[in-house]
Amino acid sequence: MADLTMTIDGRAVAGDAAFGVVNPATGRVAGHAPGASRAQLDAAMEAAARALPGWRADEDARRKALLAVADLLFARAEEIGRIVTLEQGKPLGEAALEVAGAGVWFKYYAELDLPREIIQDDERALVEVVRRPVGVVAAITPWNYPLLLAAWKLAPALLAGNTVVLKPSPYTPLSSLVLGEALRDVLPPGVLNVVTGGDELGAWMTSHPVPRKISFTGSVATGRRVAAAAAPDLKRVTLELGGNDAAILLDDVDPAAVAGRLFGAAFANNGQVCSAVKRVYVPDALYDDVVDALAAQARAARVGDGMTEGVQYGPVNNRPQFERVGELVAEALAGGARAAAGGGPLPGPGYFFAPTILADVPDGARVVDEEQFGPALPVLRYRTVEEAVARANGTLFGLSGSVWGADADRAAGIAGRLECGTAWVNTHLALAPHQPFGGFKWSGLGVENGPHGLHGFTELQVVHRARG
Repeated sequence: MADLTMTIDGRAVAGDAAFGVVNPATGRVAGHAPGASRAQLDAAMEAAARALPGWRADEDARRKALLAVADLLFARAEEIGRIVTLEQGKPLGEAALEVAGAGVWFKYYAELDLPREIIQDDERALVEVVRRPVGVVAAITPWNYPLLLAAWKLAPALLAGNTVVLKPSPYTPLSSLVLGEALRDVLPPGVLNVVTGGDELGAWMTSHPVPRKISFTGSVATGRRVAAAAAPDLKRVTLELGGNDAAILLDDVDPAAVAGRLFGAAFANNGQVCSAVKRVYVPDALYDDVVDALAAQARAARVGDGMTEGVQYGPVNNRPQFERVGELVAEALAGGARAAAGGGPLPGPGYFFAPTILADVPDGARVVDEEQFGPALPVLRYRTVEEAVARANGTLFGLSGSVWGADADRAAGIAGRLECGTAWVNTHLALAPHQPFGGFKWSGLGVENGPHGLHGFTELQVVHRARG
């Protein structure tokens, strides 16, 4: 790829250093990204602060700009999607859908109302509650959906009147750099700044004096560091920190009917989705049939380079995650689990791992208790629904979960007992821009998406006008 530049104050900026970006399908460097210096980060923050007054003053201009961003993403979905595949690994079709999906988020927020709430209107006073932008936002995004999850932050932040400094993951910075370049002609200078670098840059951002809000998606360990860095300055934070989603199958479910949808919800993006199914609980009487049906799905899946037509699942995105998935699976197998399908890496270059269904996995295995974030799914037996709910809830995570059954009302009643931010019935991974997304416990703080996600980028202000 040609050298890409950061976007600071609407201008192209080369880094003081550069780092390689690996194509996970080959294991070889596919491009280079600039490494921002502390001075360049300061310049990005200062540009965002300068742009803030003008940007927040004109709501109509903001809405028009967000619609223009959406149109650009729709028009260039395939082009930018190729870059997503190159650095992230997912198949081209899915990468293009991700870019177009980011456009859907921008369009949704461009058209979302920002109401003023009247809480008193009488002879004594008119009292309104209005939402004001928090200021400059530091947005730090992960490598699994580099553009879609950026849109989850950028679209509501910009609509609310904030300006943004965006830092993508060092594993997938190229698509965000291209986005920044493309939007230089769409957004006023300084409204969106894109800087790239490693963990040190993220630490500089979260402790920087300019941002009033940190929006972060990533691991629990890093989320804790973000919260700690934000605390001294009382910065607002939204933290989306992953999950260990459970799916509970009830005794009236048809294994053949749900296997395909369940497999899709577990292995979407090669299992690299924070709200993917990570554990499946199945009643004893259906256990073997469910394992067999899921294993058949796994064996039929076509894994390969995302640039190749017909590939359904690409590689794991990076070597550390690839090694982690392998370690969790090997440990489970050594502890008595059985690989009904898959069970290890695939031959050849790149970070390819066979879609793996693990049967007879004991509670307490790390692949059950931790978020594997890859193409490996443990299937666990249960005897009573009460036991299944207790085991599903017996985790420090609480992002989402699902219950599957022929009696939807019964399934919904059980889903309501799950300790998680989203409880689905007979589906999973049903995400949409209007639907709030967040988690309980260690899965994070705050929510993204919908009006509630927009509110997270605002401060409440009471405007009290006395009468008489």
